[in-house]
Amino acid sequence: MNWSDIGDALFGGVADYAAILALVQNSVWAGAVLGLVGGLIGVFVMQRDMAFAVHGISELSFAGAAAALLIGVDVVTGSIVGSLAAAAIIGGLGARARDRNSIIGVLMPFGLGLGILFLSLYDGRSANRFSLLTGQIVSVQSAQLGWLIGIGALVLIGLLVIWRPLRFDSLDPQSAAARGVPTTAVSLVFMLLLGLVVAVAVHIIGALLVMALLVTPAAAAMRVATGPVSVPLLAAVFGVVSAVGGILLAVMGTLPVSPYITTISFLIYIGCRIVGSRRGRVVRAATAR
Repeated sequence: MNWSDIGDALFGGVADYAAILALVQNSVWAGAVLGLVGGLIGVFVMQRDMAFAVHGISELSFAGAAAALLIGVDVVTGSIVGSLAAAAIIGGLGARARDRNSIIGVLMPFGLGLGILFLSLYDGRSANRFSLLTGQIVSVQSAQLGWLIGIGALVLIGLLVIWRPLRFDSLDPQSAAARGVPTTAVSLVFMLLLGLVVAVAVHIIGALLVMALLVTPAAAAMRVATGPVSVPLLAAVFGVVSAVGGILLAVMGTLPVSPYITTISFLIYIGCRIVGSRRGRVVRAATAR
């Protein structure tokens, strides 16, 4: 492969950009919803130190989607079933961080192994198998877009309902339990909502790179903001920019959408980390004076 081939893979569709973009408008809307909801829920993922859980749920979501692909049913349905099963297991059994991490460590290879088994038995188009791991820009059909938006709205409403007890439990679980907050129920509901978001993310960006939209935007926002409102809003903005920007760039080439989304998300994080470091030095210098 030479530089010309690389250029065609990245930007070969520039001449037909408008026509191609019209074909993937469903993916753009789905990406916007995923970026918004993923950024918001990602703040709690970071506060609860559950980035590892996101990856664990994505592996079972991948297995469910692969099973659905094998038996010929809707892939989103299979992905949701796998995600909710993993979320319920982690939320129900992993009350303590050590228990939770051990459960996730057991579920991850099991889910990945099942997914590989189902894909090995699948004799359809290889692109369908590959898209479960890395995402596919044209994977969102009109019939599925309503489901994806509905899931995003359900997760957003669920987050708003449990926002205050969830934030209290995320920042200070001991005090929350002492104040009578139903921490077990809140944790389980949060895990189920997270499972739904992961299922949608697997369909857009693939099982291997889900954390680019459910962890990185929130991690970036927490580098430059500290307020209870500014952090979630900034994380949602970063998530939307990463998802929609990645899709808009990906339509120019033939590569999967996931490298574009992950690159934008990573660059945003690096920029926020630099800004946060400089701001910290300025604050420390002012304090010293």
